[in-house]
Amino acid sequence: MIRSHLALTSAASVLAMTVAANAADHEFIVFDWAGWENEGLFAEYSAKYGSAPTYAFFGDDDEAFQKVSSGFKADVAHPCSQMVSKYREADLIEPWDVSRIPEFANISPGMLASPVFKDDAGVWYIPTDGAYTAVAYNTETVPAEDVASLNVFKDPKYAGRISLPDNTDDVWALALLATGVTDWSTTTDEQFAAAAAWLREVHPNVRAYWSDPSELSQLMATGEVQVSWSWNDGVTIMRGEGLPIGFQRQAAEGTSAWFCGYVNFKDAPGSEDKAYDFINSWLRPDSAKIVLADFGYLHSNAAAMAAIPEADLIAADVNPIDTTILFQTPIATELRDRMLEEFELIKSGF
Repeated sequence: MIRSHLALTSAASVLAMTVAANAADHEFIVFDWAGWENEGLFAEYSAKYGSAPTYAFFGDDDEAFQKVSSGFKADVAHPCSQMVSKYREADLIEPWDVSRIPEFANISPGMLASPVFKDDAGVWYIPTDGAYTAVAYNTETVPAEDVASLNVFKDPKYAGRISLPDNTDDVWALALLATGVTDWSTTTDEQFAAAAAWLREVHPNVRAYWSDPSELSQLMATGEVQVSWSWNDGVTIMRGEGLPIGFQRQAAEGTSAWFCGYVNFKDAPGSEDKAYDFINSWLRPDSAKIVLADFGYLHSNAAAMAAIPEADLIAADVNPIDTTILFQTPIATELRDRMLEEFELIKSGF
C-alpha cells in the first residue's frame, strides 16, 4: 500500500502503467508509485551519474505484481510490505547485499521483523517509508464526535458522501478493525465473513473508491465527499490546498499502519551498481526530511527520524499514538487473494 503522491492524477497513473515516465538513465529502471520520482530522494544518484533513473509507474500493488509477473522488466520496485511474499514465491526477486548499504544498520528494526523480509538466505526487502490509513474528514461540516468510531462509514447521515480507497489492503484493514480484528494474520473464516458483511453494508454509502490521493483531494474539495479512509499523503495534499481536513487516527476501534520499501529483481536489465547507489541515496539521513515534508510519511532510517523535531511529526500526523493499530504486515497469499476477489465482488454490488 503507498502510495501515490499529488504530482500525478489517476489518468496519468493509468497511462504510466504502460509507458515509462521520466526516461533518463536507461541502465536503471525504477518501477514505482506515481509521484515518487522526487529529485531529492535520488539526489546522490543524479550527482554521480548526471541524470535521474528511468521511472515506470503503477497504480496499486496488485497491478504492479501482475505486470511484473507477466514479463515487465525493471531493476527495482517499491511494493508495500504485505506484497513481498508474493514476489518471493514467484521467484522474481533476489536478496540485497546489505554490506553495500551503509545506512541499513539504521533501519527501524521493527520494519525487518519478519522472515519474509530477512531470513537465512539474506535480506529480501529494504523498507523505506510508512505511515497510517485513518479517517480524513472535513472539519467544517463533520463534527469530531461523528468520526470517533469507524462506523461513521455506515452512518446514513453521510450516505453518498464518503470515499474508500480502491485498494484491497486498506479496505480490509478498515473492515477488520471495524469488526474487532486487530491482527489480520490470524483472520478466521468467521472474521472474514463479518468484515465482508460490513463492507457490503458500507458500499451503498460510497460516493467513489479513490485510486490516488489527488483524486480524493478533488472529491473533498468539491464537497462531494466529507469523510474518507485516507493515507497521510492525501491529508498533506488537501491541507496544502487549504482544505479544512482533520485526520482521526484514534477512532474507538483503532487505526491501520503500513510501510513500503524496495525489492531487487532477479535478472534485472540494468546496472546492479546503480541499484545500490539508488537505495543508498534513498536511505541517506537527508531523505527523511523530504519524505516527511513532501509526502507526510515516516522514513525507515530511525536515526534520521530521531533528529526531526516532534512538532514536525505532530503536524504531519505521524507522531506515535496510544491506540489499537492493525499493522499491515505480510499475510498468507491465499488470504490476500481471497480478500482481493471478495473486494471486487463487493464493488460490483455482489
